[in-house]
Amino acid sequence: MINYVEKLQKEIRLRIQQIEAEDKNILKKSLDASHVLGNAFDQLKEFIIAYQFQDEDEEILFFKEVKPKIFCHLIYYRKVYNIEMHRPVASVEAQKEYLKRKLDVIQDFNDKILDFYRYYRSGATYLDAAYFVRGQPDTEQYLETFYYERDPQFSTNADFKVAKIIANDMLQAYLLSELELLDSYMLKPNSTSFPKVKLTWTGSKTDLIELIYALDTEGCFNNGKIPLIQIAAYFESVFNIELGNNIARNFYDMRIRNHPTPFLDRLREEIRKRMENFKPGGKDKNKGKDKDGK
Repeated sequence: MINYVEKLQKEIRLRIQQIEAEDKNILKKSLDASHVLGNAFDQLKEFIIAYQFQDEDEEILFFKEVKPKIFCHLIYYRKVYNIEMHRPVASVEAQKEYLKRKLDVIQDFNDKILDFYRYYRSGATYLDAAYFVRGQPDTEQYLETFYYERDPQFSTNADFKVAKIIANDMLQAYLLSELELLDSYMLKPNSTSFPKVKLTWTGSKTDLIELIYALDTEGCFNNGKIPLIQIAAYFESVFNIELGNNIARNFYDMRIRNHPTPFLDRLREEIRKRMENFKPGGKDKNKGKDKDGK
């Protein structure tokens, strides 16, 4: 089971990375991602219905951890699509009120399943057999209507709740990022204050976002008292690049990579090599040598 899931997750991750890297608006990206995830989920469902779990522990593992970690992305992208589809095109204040109401919906959901929310967040396991084994009676009688939750062979009392909790974490980061963008709309640096010929960032957007998050985490600007979105806007203006409206989503993807900080790791290695190859006075040790090092 694990081998199949890991292969499927890798395929999903590659397709989503391709979609996120494309120059499309958020509606197109979220719709394309939803299609990819929906198809993958159908494959997973078909596999699990035909699969015989080795024991109860493996079944709990699947419905508590494996399925929700895939399902949450489908929920997230569908929610983003619906939010942006109905987002007002009026004033900044109207948009802010709209996004704040969406944040309230998340809190309402958490309040509605508060007992389970506390159980899951605490890392408890004593009720796992009731929550994450199929065929158990639903003591809370609460399930949000969703296509993939209709088949009792592919759902338990709580796997959807877990997926929604994780998706809401992602969605909350997205909404807060959008609110910060609106708040800083009038504060975006004026390009006239920079040299007429700008430096252009020629690395990848992901590398720059990785660097921005590292600098923000260290509190390198204004003693750490400046919103991340303003730092991103500043870098966009200085380095002539568009980072998109959802760098929080990029940060989430960075967290789940096998190597979370490849760019920073590469920077450290390259500067170390540069130090080793330079003598006092700034001269390169390799300067003047031929290709054979002579």
